[in-house]
Amino acid sequence: MITLDSLRPHPGSKRAKKRVGRGQGSGHGKTACRGENGQKSRSGGSIRPGFEGGQMPLYRKLPKRGFKNRFRKVYGVLNIGDLSEIRHEGVVDVAVLKALGLVRKRHHLLKILGDGEIQQPVTVRAHAVSETAKNKIETAGGRIEIITDRSQEANIV
Repeated sequence: MITLDSLRPHPGSKRAKKRVGRGQGSGHGKTACRGENGQKSRSGGSIRPGFEGGQMPLYRKLPKRGFKNRFRKVYGVLNIGDLSEIRHEGVVDVAVLKALGLVRKRHHLLKILGDGEIQQPVTVRAHAVSETAKNKIETAGGRIEIITDRSQEANIV
C-alpha cells in the first residue's frame, strides 16, 4: 500500500545540478563548459540581440518608412444603423456600448458615423460625431452631447 511516507520520485526524474568550474575531477573544470577562447567564454561577455559579428545587421539594412504618431487618438466607431437597433432607455455612451459589445474595450473614444437610418429619438454621448450622423439624430428628435477629452463633461451640440 502506498502511504505519504513511502512516496518516492521515479528513478531518473531528479538530477543533481551541473556544478561547473569545480575542478578537473568533476568533468566540468578548467573552462567550465564555455569552450576555449573568445567573447562568450569571458565573464560578463555577451553579445546584444541582433549583433551579426560586425556584419551590417538586418535592422540597419532594411528601409525605414513612414511615421507612427504616438499621440494619435483611436476612436471606436458606431454607425447610426447599429444605434437604432439597441433598445436602451436614457443616455447612450461609451460604457453602455462596451457593455453591449458594440465597441471594443480598448477604445476609450467614441465616434458616431452616419451609415444607416434612425427613427426613435435618442440621446448620445460621444467624443466625435460626423455631420451626417448629427443631422440624422437631430431629425429623429434626439440629442448629441460631445464629451471633451480633458474634463470628460458633456457639451450639448
